[in-house]
Amino acid sequence: MDLGLRGRNVLITGASQGIGEGVAIVFAEEGCNLHLTARNAENLQRVRDEITAACSVEVTLHPLDLTEPGAVERLAEVAGDIDILINNAGAIPGGNLASFNDRSWRDGWDLKVFGYINLTRVFYARMKARNRGVIINDIGNAGERYDADYIAGTTGNASLMAFTRALGGKSIDDGVRVVGVNPGPVETERIYKLLKRRAVDWYGDESRWRELMARYPLGRPAKIREIADLMAFLASDRSAYTSGAIFTVDGGITSRSSII
Repeated sequence: MDLGLRGRNVLITGASQGIGEGVAIVFAEEGCNLHLTARNAENLQRVRDEITAACSVEVTLHPLDLTEPGAVERLAEVAGDIDILINNAGAIPGGNLASFNDRSWRDGWDLKVFGYINLTRVFYARMKARNRGVIINDIGNAGERYDADYIAGTTGNASLMAFTRALGGKSIDDGVRVVGVNPGPVETERIYKLLKRRAVDWYGDESRWRELMARYPLGRPAKIREIADLMAFLASDRSAYTSGAIFTVDGGITSRSSII
């Protein structure tokens, strides 16, 4: 399906691996020019090489740490006008309240929660001035299915859900759409880290993480492409009336609650 995205400029954070890498590939296939940022310059180069070998698009790399003072402003200056912003950088660690100290909690939130907010603040102003733009926040279903064993992440994701809905409810008046995607478990290196952390918390044995995998719908996590394709559709004009909404992709996990 041609989503009509050809020639648009897309900035993707956390683009060196996982969902960010998958999203970059999908937008490149749609003919978009890419600005990719992450801390790992080597992995970013690998992603660019793979994309340019398969697609005739421009791929500009911005290896940097978004938590450093002034990093967001420097990125905005070199990236220029962006049509689509994909906020994806950030991986808040798993663990219960006793697993965190003040520093580790703040580090997780500085990159994901405040990182999304700071990038949105800068690029929203530019999009508003042009009366056009789309911001997609990759959040996570823990923001709506509260989890004491993922306490920093579930709280941070709930904050980003509120941020997305609050801003997206009015942003369309400025020509900017703001939407969120809440993946559940996704087949990335990160999900295996979280499963092993949970196996330690529940069973005291990291090696039992495979037992937790069997609890997922269909016995598997989501494929990266199942998340990335949705983001491309939401960014397109085929979804032009969508703003202030959050789409959960977790195989029904969030809907499996009981009244008792």
